[in-house]
Amino acid sequence: MKKVVVLGLLGAMAFSMFFTGCNNSGSSSNGTVAGTKNEAGWKKNADKPIKFDWYINFSWFARHWGDSKVSKYITEKTGVDVNFIVPAGSEAEKLNAMIAGDALPDLITLGWYEGQVPMMIDSGLVEPLDELAEKYDPYFFQVANPDKMGWYRQDDGHVYGYPNASYTPTDYAKFNGKLTSNETFLVRKDMYEALGSPDMTTPEGFVAALAAAKEKFPTVNGAPLIPFGTNEFGDTGCTQLQGYLMHFLAITPEENGKFLNADLGLTENAEYLRWLKAFRKAHEKGLISTDMFVDKRSQIEEKAAQGRYFCMLYQNWDMQAAQNALYANDPNSIYIAVDGPKNSKGDDPKLAGAGIAGWTITLISKNCKDKARAIQFLTYLISEEGQMDTNFGILNETYTMENGVPTLTPEVKKMDSEDKNKQETEIGVQYTYWMLMDTAWQAQFGVDYAPSLGQPQLWTRPYVVSYAAYDGLTLPVGSDEALAAEEIQRQWGKVLPQLIRAESDAAFDKLVADFNEYKKAHGYDKVIAAQTELMNINKKKLGM
Repeated sequence: MKKVVVLGLLGAMAFSMFFTGCNNSGSSSNGTVAGTKNEAGWKKNADKPIKFDWYINFSWFARHWGDSKVSKYITEKTGVDVNFIVPAGSEAEKLNAMIAGDALPDLITLGWYEGQVPMMIDSGLVEPLDELAEKYDPYFFQVANPDKMGWYRQDDGHVYGYPNASYTPTDYAKFNGKLTSNETFLVRKDMYEALGSPDMTTPEGFVAALAAAKEKFPTVNGAPLIPFGTNEFGDTGCTQLQGYLMHFLAITPEENGKFLNADLGLTENAEYLRWLKAFRKAHEKGLISTDMFVDKRSQIEEKAAQGRYFCMLYQNWDMQAAQNALYANDPNSIYIAVDGPKNSKGDDPKLAGAGIAGWTITLISKNCKDKARAIQFLTYLISEEGQMDTNFGILNETYTMENGVPTLTPEVKKMDSEDKNKQETEIGVQYTYWMLMDTAWQAQFGVDYAPSLGQPQLWTRPYVVSYAAYDGLTLPVGSDEALAAEEIQRQWGKVLPQLIRAESDAAFDKLVADFNEYKKAHGYDKVIAAQTELMNINKKKLGM
């Protein structure tokens, strides 16, 4: 059935492309003056206004171009205006519809891991960035990172997307001890300290601490305390109870030369199952709320801002708004990172820093109204000047230079720490426009964290490792292996809540055994073999 859907999508796309032909291909330059090896093209065309439609494949993205000082400043400087397009509902449905209708807008930003990336490339719907750069803006090669370009180079020799938040092996060597992870085990500071800072690194200690918190703090401002929370559950499980938990338990992503895919359930790993049983025990004791299985991100953030969770296995950077709200009310009520689940040996966690693949990639559509201006705009954004503008903003207005280090003005810094939404809407610094942010570049200046945000970030530094070899293991859309992986992931999405809700350890063990049989019967070995092959290709790219 899935094959039929995928083939139908591809067929509709090909049908649309056949009939639209050149009509939607867009002009190559529209009279745009090409840049040179020594001068960026955007500087030659800043007096020619243009507006690009830029699709952001994240329904939660709520920023607009033209509201903030930074976006107005960039438009004035480059001549480029932007209309962000964001899906109102399902990202996959919106993107698939645009692909099928050959209706991709000028620019597209999406997670590098999305299956639509190879689909758009293979179907000729996006432009090779290297070809556009050679033709319209050779200066691109002066600012593009060769390691990142090499990572994203396809079998045809071309590069179609450029990443944000990407860290090369050189970055890890250069900034050793200064890099952070988003993966944290958080506790509410005042509650945790009132309980005597209990050891929560063992299943027994974890469950006991939840029980103690519930007994001592049954309510928070009249609402029931939530002893434990994590990221939202979806059709394919819960990422924090998969990859995050795997990293806290220092489970390596490969075993005997084979890739271990946490999204397919690590149900053959004793350390992982030991902790899932701890969550089962917590649920049995009434320490895990049913809401955990149904709450969406907005609800989780709302409850976090109210301080209703005692502890969370959560991505700390998404806690900014909640932390700021809690700190404003009572600095002692914020969430801090502490030692969380550990394996039976007590090993330190191995938390994921950003990989060379980064977070998202940005592509230029075949439909782009002016491909020359588009590649020139990308050149600007990834250049040091573009990074200065998108991170720090306007010199002597939003930041000043102090001993060669850009520093936000006290007013902007205060607004960013106390009301980040207002800052991003009115000012637009700190990578409000994160689509091509280079966070490794930013690391050279250090980070001056707000008091409400710093501790969880700094806590992760000793434990950060690179998982670059395991990036980009996306299986070809429509392949037998990809379909098998999707089938197993959907089944895992059903089984994970069942395991936590199981009435007994025996019932838990039965669910695990049944799921392992299901995996085997539905092509698990083929999936792992295919991803292991991709992993080995990555290792060669990285010289491992």
